[in-house]
Amino acid sequence: QVQLVESGGGSAQAGGSLKLSCVASYRSFGNCGMGWHRQVPGKERELVASISRDHTTRYSASVQGRFTISQDTATNTIYLQMNSLKTEDTAVYYCAANLRDSARLCPGSDFNYWGQGTQVTVSS
Repeated sequence: QVQLVESGGGSAQAGGSLKLSCVASYRSFGNCGMGWHRQVPGKERELVASISRDHTTRYSASVQGRFTISQDTATNTIYLQMNSLKTEDTAVYYCAANLRDSARLCPGSDFNYWGQGTQVTVSS
């Protein structure tokens, strides 16, 4: 059984900061990587930031330089530090994990487990 539990969403003023957390609970899986996506009504879900098995991080152009993804491998927790928030960052943020039976299956695979989402609202 896999569980991804997000926390830390809420409201902030433009220019402010929020930090999201996601704790992943699972057994007998290889962790190929984790990430944060976001979605606003009427739009497709967007990958915001990811961290791979070898700790390589990637960001969407819209958040590069403002958001930082980090990981605590000891507790299977990832974080998303969001600074210099903009009103267009308003969305539901989802934690995602790419978990496979074996690390050999990681290359080319995609996220396959999702959290329930947490709302982030940025006001001007």
